[in-house]
Amino acid sequence: MKNRIIRAVAGTFILLSLLLSIYVNQNWLWFTAFVGANLLQSSITKWCLMEDILTKLGIKD
Repeated sequence: MKNRIIRAVAGTFILLSLLLSIYVNQNWLWFTAFVGANLLQSSITKWCLMEDILTKLGIKD
C-alpha cells in the first residue's frame, strides 16, 4: 500500500508542478526537478522520507 501511495503522491506533485509552470511561472520546474531527484535518491539509497512519514501515520505495508 505504501508504494502505491508514494507513487501517487510523486506523480501528483510532478503533474501539478508542470501545470503550475505552464500557467503560473516556469520556476515551478524546480519543484519537478526536486521530486525527480528524490525519486532517484531513494532508488539508490533505498531510503524514502515519504515512506517514513507514512509509517508514522500508521499506514501498513
